Amino acid sequence: MEAILVSACLRGVPCRFDGRHKASAETEEAVAGREVVSFCPEVAGGLATPRRAAELVGGDGHDVLDGNARVVEDTGRDVTAEFLEGARRALAAARHKGCTEALLMPRSPSCGRGEVYDGSFAGDLVRGDGVTAALLGRNGITVRPAPGV
Repeated sequence: MEAILVSACLRGVPCRFDGRHKASAETEEAVAGREVVSFCPEVAGGLATPRRAAELVGGDGHDVLDGNARVVEDTGRDVTAEFLEGARRALAAARHKGCTEALLMPRSPSCGRGEVYDGSFAGDLVRGDGVTAALLGRNGITVRPAPGV
């Protein structure tokens, strides 16, 4: 059975920054018949649940990987190291299970694919990827945002 890495919050784990989950019928349909590897990079990187909201500042996840942007909480606290550690652990989990695809939480500073919040904490979106999505993509794993979230 082919394995797929899935954001743990999409599987009903209450690990989002607000202590909630984002499970949906659309996600369940998208992963039906596959071995699901549930993973939360933010928790794996050492952040608590619940936690402060965080956004990418100075670029997207690719820029964070290249050392040109940061991830900061709404208080200004830099959590870049935790996001990088979580991304590395997500990649290790995906490789361990042989995942070639990931279904991730849209707009997240970790898992967003194609668009992420812009760092203003005003709810504005910009084109780009989260830190984990960027690292997985750079390592040959196809990343898709979860449908219907």
